[in-house]
Amino acid sequence: MSKECEERLQKIVVGFKECRNAFTAIGDETRQLILLVLLESDLSGIRVGEIAKKTHLTRPSVSHHLQILKDSGIVTMRKEGTKNFYYLSVDETAWKDIANLINLIYGSVQSISYQPTSSKEG
Repeated sequence: MSKECEERLQKIVVGFKECRNAFTAIGDETRQLILLVLLESDLSGIRVGEIAKKTHLTRPSVSHHLQILKDSGIVTMRKEGTKNFYYLSVDETAWKDIANLINLIYGSVQSISYQPTSSKEG
């Protein structure tokens, strides 16, 4: 295995470790449903009650899942007085780390598939 391939593989291992919580958070079907609602809303955010109505989940359930998404860096929250608005943010969040990891893996797969069969190294 070439040095370049070993370095790329090490970056992938580190990337998986860094994204583990985010992958766990987005791997749950209920949280995926909440993410879809957040994607459909405008970027100014949406309140727990609105998410609960659109998903047919209870407010406590939505709050629980939002906390997991927030802790993993997937969702951000802003306050307006006593109201909390939840939204997906692209600013230095787990989405960027996930995208970088996926691109690194995709680049590795491409480099493997373009090498001659007899000398595939990574």
